[in-house]
Amino acid sequence: MIDTQELTTHWQAISPILTINTEADYDRAVNQLNDLLDQIGTDEAHPLYNLLDTLGVLIEAYEADNFEIPEATGIEVLMHLMQEHNLKQSDLAEIGSQGVVSEVINGKRQLNLRQIHALAARFGVAPSVFL
Repeated sequence: MIDTQELTTHWQAISPILTINTEADYDRAVNQLNDLLDQIGTDEAHPLYNLLDTLGVLIEAYEADNFEIPEATGIEVLMHLMQEHNLKQSDLAEIGSQGVVSEVINGKRQLNLRQIHALAARFGVAPSVFL
C-alpha cells in the first residue's frame, strides 16, 4: 500500500525536477540533465541514473510536443554545419577534392557511404543526418 503522505512529501521535493510544462521548465530540465550527465555519465550503477534516464525521456517528450524539427536534406545539413563551423569547401578533405565537394554541394553528386561516415565523425552527428 502506498503511503500518500510520505509520497506527497517526496513529490514536493522532486516535482520541480520532473515537471516540464513551460519553456522555462524545459531550459531548467536541460541544464539539470547536463549537470547529471557531467556527474554520472554512463554509470548505470549510480543511484541517480534512473533519474537521469527519466529526465531525458521527459525532455524528449516536451521537445516532440513543442519543437518542430524542419525537414532538411543531407546537403542542407552539410551546408548548415559548414556555416556553423565557419568552413569552406576546401576544408572538407574527407569528401574529396574541392571539385568533388562543389559537385556534392550543388547536387550534381551524392555523398557516398565513406564520405557520410567521415562527415558524421568530423561533426559528431549521426550518419543518418546526411541521408
